[in-house]
Amino acid sequence: MLTNSHITTILPVVKMDRARQFYIDKLGLVPDGEHADGSFWMHAGDGGTVALILRSDRKQSEHTAMSFEVVNLDSEINDLERRGVKFEDYDLPDLKTVNHVFSTSDEKCAWLTDTEGNILCLHQSMRSH
Repeated sequence: MLTNSHITTILPVVKMDRARQFYIDKLGLVPDGEHADGSFWMHAGDGGTVALILRSDRKQSEHTAMSFEVVNLDSEINDLERRGVKFEDYDLPDLKTVNHVFSTSDEKCAWLTDTEGNILCLHQSMRSH
């Protein structure tokens, strides 16, 4: 079973240097280095892995490719905005954000797009543990 397996998210990018700079300088991921296949790997604080792989023919993302669970969504948004990250706002029938945040009784979410068009989410659980 995969219950105890480490998960790596692989994201397609058009420009590796631009994407690396975004994930390291803006989001704060820790670089692990380039692998033999040309991909570039990074780690998040909990040990999660993100790998960037060149795909010049990639299409624009139509859904959330990766989500980061955070303890305090508002604080993370403020920190990332200070670093120049732009958050998306939505006004759809089933999804409306207020100050970049969509809230339900279970969680709060905010979305951003990386330099390569991948849609990323920050989410905070509102459930009692």
